[in-house]
Amino acid sequence: MSEQNPPGLDLPRLAAYLERERPGLVRGPLGAEVVQGGRSNLTYRVTDGTGRWVVRRPPLGHVLATAHDMAREHRVISALRDTPVPVPGTVLLCEDPEVLGAPFYVMDHVEGTPYRTAEELAPLGAQRTREVVLALPETLVALHAVDPHEVGLGDFGRPEGFLERQLRRWSKQLEASRSRELAGVDELRGALGEALPDSPRPTVVHGDYRLDNVLIDADGEVAAVLDWEMSTLGDPLTDLGLLAMYSERQDVPDSPVSTTSGAPGHPSATELIERYARLSGRDVSQINWYTAFAYFKLAVILEGIHYRFTLGSTVGAGFDRIGELVPVFIDNGLSTLRKG
Repeated sequence: MSEQNPPGLDLPRLAAYLERERPGLVRGPLGAEVVQGGRSNLTYRVTDGTGRWVVRRPPLGHVLATAHDMAREHRVISALRDTPVPVPGTVLLCEDPEVLGAPFYVMDHVEGTPYRTAEELAPLGAQRTREVVLALPETLVALHAVDPHEVGLGDFGRPEGFLERQLRRWSKQLEASRSRELAGVDELRGALGEALPDSPRPTVVHGDYRLDNVLIDADGEVAAVLDWEMSTLGDPLTDLGLLAMYSERQDVPDSPVSTTSGAPGHPSATELIERYARLSGRDVSQINWYTAFAYFKLAVILEGIHYRFTLGSTVGAGFDRIGELVPVFIDNGLSTLRKG
């Protein structure tokens, strides 16, 4: 349901800015609603009663410089517009924080459903679920086939030493929120460092590629890939490893970390990896390292949430159970890495 001025979005100021920058785009009073399920950035669905758009801005109270984040998302989506990768069309980028209190960008609204849980997928039935999920590696192959230089993204990241930097970054994150003994986490981190694979040719990587970051249309096709805030140039198999991790069954009853892997008909991680390999022609023989690294990253993220919860700075349903999940993901990472 649309509302006037949801938190972080002053609609009269937005309308005035759009009229100045894109005369005639807005044809009536704006209404908006917050789109649930976003990550760190806020997402709003905006309409004038005829047209519909989506606005993205940093979270409220963010004290870090955020213009780069918004510009980065806007840049990669705009660059991919004329490629086989389905992305929303971009309308404009505003880096002036005076308009809405933070930089933001506007993109076209795309019809589609983000499936976030096995329960949401279940009504599709086993066969349709299988087809929907198998579309994910196909779209990922299309992304990794884009030549960054041809679309103006040749300087979008520093692919040299990408995996080393990633492991170092997440290790620092771990230390920043480490407040208890975590059995196996140092073993996992050390083993990942000792077994760093040689990266293939760098590509544009999404950074958080999974089913609930894409929109599925009525035909079961990927209508748009969303949430590009972690995108960069780097090792494409990090995207595949993360997709594989989220596609493995997690034996945690009523887990607050939602996955779709338990839905009837959901392809296994192995099937998704094999489909990607067949369509891309890439060597995926080291995929267990990338999947184990994805488990390590998620364990670090969850430990950070748990740490903030213990400080009383994170409230809400399920946060009290996050801490018990961290050892599960550490163990899964170790067992995956031991497969070789």
